[in-house]
Amino acid sequence: MGTVPSTPRHTSNTTETAEYLICTFVGEKSFPLASDFWHKLLELPLTLIWAPHRVREVCQLFAQNNRHTRHLAKILIHLSWCLQEAIRTSGAPSLVYMKAVNAVYISSVFLKYIIENSQSNNIEELCLSLHENELLNKDFMTDQSIENLVMHNVLTFLGSIDVSPTTSLLHQELLNFMLVAMSTQLLSGPSPGPKDVNPLIDAAMSQENLLVSLVVRRLLLNYIMRPRVPSSSAASYSIFSEESQTGVLHRVGSAAANFVLLPFNYLVSSNGEGSRNQLADCSLHVLLILIHYHKCVVSDESIADRSDDSATSDSVSKVNTYFTVNPYSKALENARDIEFDRFDVEGNAQNGPVVRLPFASLFDALGMCLADETAVLLLYSLVQGNSDFLEYVLVRTDLDTLLMPILETLYNASRRTSNQIYMLLIILLILSQDSSVNASIHKMILPGVPWYKEHLLHQTSLGSLMVIILIRTVQYNLSKLRDVYLHTTCLATLANMASHVHRLSAYASQRLVSLFYMLSRKYNKLVELRDDKLQTKAISTGDNLVEDMSAELQIYTDFLRIVLEILNAILTYALPRNPEVVYAIMHRQEVFQPFKNHPRFTELLENIYNVLDFFNSRMDAQRLDGEWSVEKVLLFIINNCRSWRGDGMKMFTQLHFSYEQESHPEEFFIPYVWQLVLSRGEFSFNASAINLFPVDLDANVSI
Repeated sequence: MGTVPSTPRHTSNTTETAEYLICTFVGEKSFPLASDFWHKLLELPLTLIWAPHRVREVCQLFAQNNRHTRHLAKILIHLSWCLQEAIRTSGAPSLVYMKAVNAVYISSVFLKYIIENSQSNNIEELCLSLHENELLNKDFMTDQSIENLVMHNVLTFLGSIDVSPTTSLLHQELLNFMLVAMSTQLLSGPSPGPKDVNPLIDAAMSQENLLVSLVVRRLLLNYIMRPRVPSSSAASYSIFSEESQTGVLHRVGSAAANFVLLPFNYLVSSNGEGSRNQLADCSLHVLLILIHYHKCVVSDESIADRSDDSATSDSVSKVNTYFTVNPYSKALENARDIEFDRFDVEGNAQNGPVVRLPFASLFDALGMCLADETAVLLLYSLVQGNSDFLEYVLVRTDLDTLLMPILETLYNASRRTSNQIYMLLIILLILSQDSSVNASIHKMILPGVPWYKEHLLHQTSLGSLMVIILIRTVQYNLSKLRDVYLHTTCLATLANMASHVHRLSAYASQRLVSLFYMLSRKYNKLVELRDDKLQTKAISTGDNLVEDMSAELQIYTDFLRIVLEILNAILTYALPRNPEVVYAIMHRQEVFQPFKNHPRFTELLENIYNVLDFFNSRMDAQRLDGEWSVEKVLLFIINNCRSWRGDGMKMFTQLHFSYEQESHPEEFFIPYVWQLVLSRGEFSFNASAINLFPVDLDANVSI
C-alpha cells in the first residue's frame, strides 16, 4: 500500500478525498479525539471502489498502527457520540445518520479484521483504551470503559429508536456491528472458561435491566414485523466495494469484514427465498447469540482459598467456577403477552421491567418460518424457557400452524442437520407433556398431506400424522443417524400421546405395530452377534465389544418395552375409540410371539394377548359366508368393541416423560448458534481462527 500521504490533497474529487481520509485513518499518525479529522472522515460520503488486495493492505496497515494510534478505540468513541446525537435528535436530518452509519461501518470492518487475525489469547490487538497523555474533552468520561460506552449506546439506539425508512439502514449496520463485536466467541473453545476474552459481549451483559428488556423486545419485533431497508438509502453508503459487484469485500475472505454492507448485496436476492428478510434475520441472530451466552468466572472464595500454586488451571476451571446470570435470557423467559398479563388475574406483580410482546404475531411469524433452523431454535428457547408463551401455545386451537411445518421438516430429515431434528423433537416432546394438546390433535382433521409421498393421507387427524412422522423418524434414525437420544425422544413423545389416542388411522396403526417389529429385528440381530462373540471366546479386546453389545442390547430392550407400553396404554384406556389399532395388532400378532416369555415383556404382552384372545375367540365363533375381507374384519372389531369391558387387563402406571435441559447447555448452544449464523453466508469468519467448533479447513478458507 505504501506510506500514507502526510498532507491532504486539496481536491474537489470526493473519491480522492475519501481515499486520503481512509489512508490517513489507517496510517501511523495518531489524531486526538478532538481533531477535526474525525468529523471530515465521518461526514464525507464514502464511495471508494477498491480491489480486494487493497482492502487487505489497509486492514493490515491499520492493525500494525492501531497499538500506537488507538484509532479503533477513538472511532468507537466517535460512534458512541454519533449515536447519542442520533438518539437526542430522533427523526433528525440525514447528516446525523450518515455520520453514524459511516462510523459503525468503518468500525465493523477494522474491528472484524483484528478479531479474526488476532495472534494473542486475550486479543491485545484491539487496544480498547486511550494513551494516558490523550487530551480528553468533556464528552468523554474517564471512569467508563470504551467497550461499555460503545455497547451502551449501540444497544440504546437499537432498543429505543423505532425502525423507519430513515433509521432502518443504521439499525441494520448496528446489528452487523453486534455480530462482529460478539464474534470473539469464535476464538474460544466449546466449553466457556474463565480465561475466555469477550470484552464487547461482556459489556452488553452488564447493561441495566430496562435497556436489556428494550433490546430483547426490539429484536423480537424486528423478527415479527420484518421491516425492509430501503434500497435507495443503502445505495449511498457503498464503500470499499468492487466494481464488478454491489456487495463489498464479498470475496476478500479473512482479510476484512466481507459481510459488511449486507443491505447492498442482499436486497437483490437471486435465491428466490422471498420470505427472507435481512433485518429480521440479523435481529434473530443477535438475539440468539445474546440469550445463549454464558460468562464463566472464578469464584472469589476459591481464589482466596487457593494457596497451592501448583493447582492446575484445568482443575480450577472445573471446580471453582460458575456462570453469571444472563440478563437477556432472563428477559426472554419473563416476556409477557401484550394482550394479557397474569397480574390482571392472579395479582402477581413482576419485579423489574418486563418485555411485552404480541404473542399472537410471534406465534404466526414462527409458524411461517419454521423451515429455517434459527426459527426452530427461537421456538425451542421460548417453549422451554418461557412458561407464559408455552401456555399461550398450548391453548391455541390452531396448533397445526406450528405442528405442520415441524412435521414436514422431520419428514425431510435427510435434508436437515441432526441438531435441527433434535430441536424439533424436543419441541414436540414439550408439547406432548400437555394432555389437552394430546387430545385436541386427534380431533383436528387434515383434508390431505400433499408433501407425504409414501402413502395417500386423506382425512387424517393431526395426531395420526404426528404418530406416522415420529415412527418414520425412528426408522430413519435406525438406518442413518443411529442416535439413542433421538430414539428416546421419539418414543417418549409417543408414550405421552398414547392414552389420549382417538381414532388412530389405519396407516398410523400399522406403522405403530411395524415399529415394534422394526426394533425387534434390531434386538434379535444384537442377540445373535453377542452370542456369536461369546461362543468364539473372543480375546480380551473382544470382551469390550461384548460389553458394548450387551449395553446396546439393554437399550433396545428398553425401547421395545416402551413400544409395548404405548400399545398397552391405547388398549387399556382407549381401545373402543381405536378399532384400527386392534386390527393392526390382530393382523401382525405373530411379531409378538417370540417375546411372549421374555421376563421384561411378559406382563405387558399378557394384556395384548388378552385383547387378541377376546377378538380371536369371537371371530372363530362367528359363522361367515365367504372369506373375511379387511372391511368385514374391521366392522367385526367395531361391533365387538362395544362389548369390550377390559376384563383381566392389568393396569400399569401411565408413562409420562418430560424434558429437562442439561446442566451445561452452553456447551451445545453456543457453538450451535454460531454455526447457524455462519451457515447463512451473511457473516463470514477466518476458518483457521475458529476454535469454538471443528472446521474443515480444506473445504473453505473462510466460513
